[in-house]
Amino acid sequence: MFIIFGMSTNAGSTQNTSRIIGPILRWFNPDIPDETIRSIQLVIRKCAHFTEYGILAALLWRARRKPLRDDSLPWLRSHAAFAFLGAAAFAISDEWHQSYVPSREGSLRDVSIDCAGAAFAIWLLWWAGRRRRKW
Repeated sequence: MFIIFGMSTNAGSTQNTSRIIGPILRWFNPDIPDETIRSIQLVIRKCAHFTEYGILAALLWRARRKPLRDDSLPWLRSHAAFAFLGAAAFAISDEWHQSYVPSREGSLRDVSIDCAGAAFAIWLLWWAGRRRRKW
């Protein structure tokens, strides 16, 4: 959460991330158009939203469940709900925080992407747990 909050400041703004992504893309292809760089940067930034909130939800689920090796504790929806709602609440607060940072803007679209990442991670944990029991 500390890392996500830190990236919600000017440090994670489009202007600062373009200083990293743009030169890397130009190194691979010096003739790449600026519009293509902006499009790739947008995809990378949105994938980062999806991934970081997926990781957050998985960590919240793990903290709530406290799994042990060879644990037979059944899947509980309350653990999944805790993880998803915790990640969603943090996503909302993060975007609200960004709305006060001059170089950033709060976005409901980003909250949706964050929640999708959290939901995917919870689904992945559920799927992996079912798969493990079949072995």
